[in-house]
Amino acid sequence: MTAAPENVHTIANLTRDPVAQGEKLTVESGGSNGHSTIIITGAELITLSSYQWDQLCAYEEIIFARTSPEQKLRIVRELQAHGNCVGMTGDGVNDAPSLKAADIGIAMGSGSDIAIEAADMVLLEKFSAVVVAIEYGRLVFDNLKKTVVYLLPAGSFSELWPVLLNIFFGLPQILSSFLMIVICTLTDCVAATTLVFEKPEADLLTRPPRNPKKERLANTKLIFQAYGFIGMIECTTAMAMAFWSIERAGIPFSVLWFSFGSYPPEYDPETINNAINTGSSIYFVNLVIMQFFNLMCARTRRLSILQQPPIIRKTTRNYYLFPAMGFALGVGKCPIDAFVC
Repeated sequence: MTAAPENVHTIANLTRDPVAQGEKLTVESGGSNGHSTIIITGAELITLSSYQWDQLCAYEEIIFARTSPEQKLRIVRELQAHGNCVGMTGDGVNDAPSLKAADIGIAMGSGSDIAIEAADMVLLEKFSAVVVAIEYGRLVFDNLKKTVVYLLPAGSFSELWPVLLNIFFGLPQILSSFLMIVICTLTDCVAATTLVFEKPEADLLTRPPRNPKKERLANTKLIFQAYGFIGMIECTTAMAMAFWSIERAGIPFSVLWFSFGSYPPEYDPETINNAINTGSSIYFVNLVIMQFFNLMCARTRRLSILQQPPIIRKTTRNYYLFPAMGFALGVGKCPIDAFVC
């Protein structure tokens, strides 16, 4: 217990009825008056009103003493009703209902068969393995989000826009179907695999548990980051370079705009096709290079690359990143004709 004994609250510090004070009291995070710890016994638990439960759940540390199986179940449900993610540990038959009701039930391997069946996780050795399990669970979820935010900008957003511009504005499809397959199955796929080997970020275990109903694997913020920010930069930059190369080959952009494959007779069809093929390869190579920077950014969702270096520090290094980048660069430097359908 981190609080000093004189700073530990009891049920006497919980206001039973806000109307009794003449005004509605505000329940702040961490308890009232800066206190963060409270002790409640099973006998006192029965007398708590809904308003007292609101105050109780605002404390950072709550100690329940001498509780019955029914009271343990109520504690789990009350905490869940107040938006908390609840983990319950137990080894006896009387712990089974609360183990089943908790978001994650943790039973001891030496406990009863009923507790083990009701739990989601069984500890075979020491209790401290719970911390390791939480760390690995959060790390897997973090690395999955990193993989998603890395794959979406080039693997879907930057591949979709050349098709849309071809359909609605008659521009040539600046990224060929073959190059789309190369991005999805080779360059991006290999680099995304390396994110699985990322080490935990420094604040991984200090974060509060996520709300599974709101914090999804791909939420609005992640989609906006992948599409509205990174994807827009990559797609716009690569497309500008591709059409600039076509213009340098003697094909003005006005000739391609709303052409739908029909070009003026003064332009040689073979020259146009060669210029478009070259532009397609330039679009592809630009995406490959920009994904290198996206890979370095995606590997740290909350910290900077200086705080989570991929080479220097042993606890944060990931040597797999660089062979993957070299492989993608090697694919991008292949002759242009190898990428044209």
